[in-house]
Amino acid sequence: MKHVTVLTIGMLLLVLGAQGAIRLIADHDNAGLLAWLPGGFAVWLACYAVVAIIGALLAGWGGKKAKWNGRGR
Repeated sequence: MKHVTVLTIGMLLLVLGAQGAIRLIADHDNAGLLAWLPGGFAVWLACYAVVAIIGALLAGWGGKKAKWNGRGR
């Protein structure tokens, strides 16, 4: 169950990071959840990219472990 939770959290982070980055690229003034963060476009985009990468890594690891334990078949 722990690995499925990690998989779910990873997928949520991946979606939030990718969606935020795409929105920011389309409209440079719309920072979304990171509007409170100082630094502007480059910092916001880097943060969204990091969140998306962490989400992809967590989802991949959680999915692999869930399959290994017999939950993903």
